[in-house]
Amino acid sequence: MTIEDRLEELGITLPEASAPAANYVPAVVLGGLLHISGQIAQAEDGTLIRGRLGEDMDVAAGKEAARRCAVALIAQMKAALGDLERVERLVKLNIFVNSTPAFTDQPEVGNGASDLLVAVFGEKGRHARSAVGVATLPRGVAVEIDALVAIT
Repeated sequence: MTIEDRLEELGITLPEASAPAANYVPAVVLGGLLHISGQIAQAEDGTLIRGRLGEDMDVAAGKEAARRCAVALIAQMKAALGDLERVERLVKLNIFVNSTPAFTDQPEVGNGASDLLVAVFGEKGRHARSAVGVATLPRGVAVEIDALVAIT
């Protein structure tokens, strides 16, 4: 089964890869690695998923925001590589969660992205990661995730 088949089976339609919001590129291919800039949480209709975990969002909403970041990461992979079959392995995710100082469930929020990437890529989707709380994120979004991907 191809990655495209898995996406279809999971009911996931990839959005257009987002253009950068400032002076950077969305992805860089170098030495067999694809470095993907941070992808912010956007709903299927393109609206930003804003909020702060521990204040006006719960873990379930945060997981969905992280899942949507993972969908955006896959869209960037496809835009950069042309073919998702070139993904050899997801190496590392950095997950940033807009959260209050008392909120400590960043790993559970990050599972929204990790679980989706494993569902789509199988064993190649298992990755190292960091999940950290931050005081704020661009545009007030709940989650931002960047990625390092090994490619063929």
